[in-house]
Amino acid sequence: MIITRSPLRISLGGGGTDLPSYYREHSGFVLSAAIDKYVYITLHQTFDQELIVKYSKMERVHSVDEIEHPLIREALRLVGVESPHLEITSMADMPSGTGLGSSGSFTTALLKALHTLRKNLVHPNELAEQACRIEIDILKEPVGKQDQYIAAFGGITCFRFLPNDQVEARPLKIATETIYNLEDNLLLFFTGYSRTASDILREQDVKSREADSEMMGNLHFVKDIGRRSLDALEKGELTQFAELMNVHWEHKKRRSVRMSNDNIEQWVALARANGALGGKVVGAGGGGFLMFYADDKVRLRAAMREAGLQEVRFRFDFDGTKVVAQS
Repeated sequence: MIITRSPLRISLGGGGTDLPSYYREHSGFVLSAAIDKYVYITLHQTFDQELIVKYSKMERVHSVDEIEHPLIREALRLVGVESPHLEITSMADMPSGTGLGSSGSFTTALLKALHTLRKNLVHPNELAEQACRIEIDILKEPVGKQDQYIAAFGGITCFRFLPNDQVEARPLKIATETIYNLEDNLLLFFTGYSRTASDILREQDVKSREADSEMMGNLHFVKDIGRRSLDALEKGELTQFAELMNVHWEHKKRRSVRMSNDNIEQWVALARANGALGGKVVGAGGGGFLMFYADDKVRLRAAMREAGLQEVRFRFDFDGTKVVAQS
């Protein structure tokens, strides 16, 4: 029995510049933080000669090629696990499609479990890159690299995505007091509905490949906001960081008409009128979670609760993808 877990994440700046269609020409820069909400993978070697795969549905097959779930099938192929005596089960603290990077967390947790089964030592960078290879290169999903890397590394980390596909990871140099203030003052609220990130990101991906001037200008600006957010966090200037969240959100919305909607706009306006200094939608947009930075948390929580939004409280995760049990 092997149990692994990967943290979900919140994006703190630069989101969208981690797609290959952008960074391979201009380099990308993203700030991300892993949180204590997880995707879990359990591997169990079975007596029966079959592969059992349990997620939102259950599959019973006799070979890897028969597995319908694309991430599981390709992860087994990549690691070279062909045994038909295996049961794979996934569980998650949060639903998929909510902007917290669950697909990247799922893939890194699965790869970690499979490497542990094969007794392979794998560095977080290699783990993240293998997850990216599956999602981006093999399955051709129009996604970026942020989710896989922050899941593998954990912490509050900045990433540079270079044109040669190399990735530089550096933990932020943040004072302990700043970390505590971020944990206390960053609030997540669920909008009540999920969406498929690839649907929204595909539009950005196509425009980036076509070198659309408006899209390029938008991503250049968002990358600059990410760097300014890094500077604000490392200096402990959290009010400035919150203000940059607002600027980021206003520019992020211009990438796609599906990024926001009337409900999201009303909730963001309500939050700003009730103690939120800054806020945005986490992830690709269109639903999922709203994230706000607030000094007056009591008033904000009351307003969001009255509007019918559920809060999810969190702390940061500094472990990244790890094995939590093995027997």
